[in-house]
Amino acid sequence: MKSHKSHGKIIAIIQARTSSTRLPGKVLLDLLGQPVLIRVVERVLKSKIINEIIVATTNKREDDVIAKLIQDYNNQKVTVFRGSEQNVLDRYFKAANYFNANIIVRITSDCPLIDPKVIDKVIDSFLTSDSDYVSNILDERTYPRGLDVEVFSFDTLKKVFELAKNQDDKEHVTLYIRKNSPLFKTKNIKNNKDYSFYRWTLDEKEDYELLKILYNNVYPKNPNFTMKDVILFFEKNPEIIKVNENIKQKNT
Repeated sequence: MKSHKSHGKIIAIIQARTSSTRLPGKVLLDLLGQPVLIRVVERVLKSKIINEIIVATTNKREDDVIAKLIQDYNNQKVTVFRGSEQNVLDRYFKAANYFNANIIVRITSDCPLIDPKVIDKVIDSFLTSDSDYVSNILDERTYPRGLDVEVFSFDTLKKVFELAKNQDDKEHVTLYIRKNSPLFKTKNIKNNKDYSFYRWTLDEKEDYELLKILYNNVYPKNPNFTMKDVILFFEKNPEIIKVNENIKQKNT
């Protein structure tokens, strides 16, 4: 194994807001007694490499509920940051800058099955390479949708912040990197088996129905469940893939 580059502070930034075009308030929906957002935070906290978690929400009054949720969660590794609603890139950059992040791990708030082992695999690949950006969603997707992890340096984020002019690039933090890959050293992490046909993210009510089934059945047996545990449940109960199979993914 190659030696780790000097990395400084590794911060996961989870973007979250209550307004969602397809499923308003989705991050506050209940999953076995906790809001979806807290389930995401809980799972990111299981990473062995991340130093801090910042939930980056908006300045809008309707997102006071997210700020309060994170403050009440009362974990010293988890903090809230508030910024622009539409310019998510600006919100992200300011959050990373304010908390002196050297390396940023991007997670979205609609992925309550996010796997800490997958998170650490992507971070470790970043730390042992000379890449500016490492993810498991670049070019070829092999992980279930909802296990997306992106890792990049603060310098890379600053470069994107300074160069991105298009509204799409400002709304989707790393889109500029993916569209302009010659400007960056990038790397994609592939799973040894293609599970990209699984959809474990939360955009529609059918997604929520599936996530409830998974949490109700997998979590009680093992709160530290991984991607493999969920896949095993699907393999034993193949009919549940039909719950949200008709959902069309938005292009981001």
